[in-house]
Amino acid sequence: MKIIEPHIHMYSRTTDDYQRMYEAGIRACVEPSFWLGSHRRYAGTFFDYFNNVLEFEHTRSQRFGLDHFGAIAYNPKEAGNRKLVDEVLEGIGEYLDHPRCVAMGEIGFDTLTEDEYYCFTRQLQIAKDRGMPVIIHISHTRKPECLDWVLRGFKEVKPDERMIYLDHNTEDTIGRALAETECWCGLTVYPISKLDPARASSIIKQYGADRILVSGSADWGISDPVSMVNVIEQMRADGHSEEILQKIAFENPNTFYSQSPKWKPQLDLVPLPIELRQP
Repeated sequence: MKIIEPHIHMYSRTTDDYQRMYEAGIRACVEPSFWLGSHRRYAGTFFDYFNNVLEFEHTRSQRFGLDHFGAIAYNPKEAGNRKLVDEVLEGIGEYLDHPRCVAMGEIGFDTLTEDEYYCFTRQLQIAKDRGMPVIIHISHTRKPECLDWVLRGFKEVKPDERMIYLDHNTEDTIGRALAETECWCGLTVYPISKLDPARASSIIKQYGADRILVSGSADWGISDPVSMVNVIEQMRADGHSEEILQKIAFENPNTFYSQSPKWKPQLDLVPLPIELRQP
């Protein structure tokens, strides 16, 4: 089974992780922009990071048999500096135009402030104007309230919700997200602060697999770059059909990202031989 990992932060992972992902069946992945562990002070720092995600990370992943794409955005955790938000968004266009950029993301909320809402709606409007898919980050806490903020932004900007990947749902939000929006709704399998494979499998059993995206979202924290594979194994053990497994592993993420004309993953890449060189 070929697997697409729709949300993972490989900037924070080692090459060993790419090797594990390939061995587990993952053949393509999308890396959204995220917080790097400290607040950035200059627009140029964001632009260098965007370039790294779109250029170097793609090159690195191909050496290990995965086709890597990026999503570019100003992360909500740093939205308190409106001057910097404006400066970065003024220059973000060339990175959104990059041939490896298949979405704007991840945008959204952290602590639910008006500064975050300003940053969120500005980027939602940019994506709408460009006809781009969007990845939205639901906050780690106060998730039902965060969903209210997201819906407030939808009412203002009126995006095409079918082009939105509303991520980090749990049992507290998934029912509303599916019923009150037309978004693709994400379940993040992250062993400490989000879901584990059993909970993800149970949610899919209850709500079905339509418009559901599952990811590992692996980053600096305690996380697993092959979480997608763990979910598939759990779902198989729980009696989900092979058709449903195929939708979660491949068809759903491929359908969502195919809304970008730049999404043309090479699924038959082969890892390059590892050469040992003297320093």
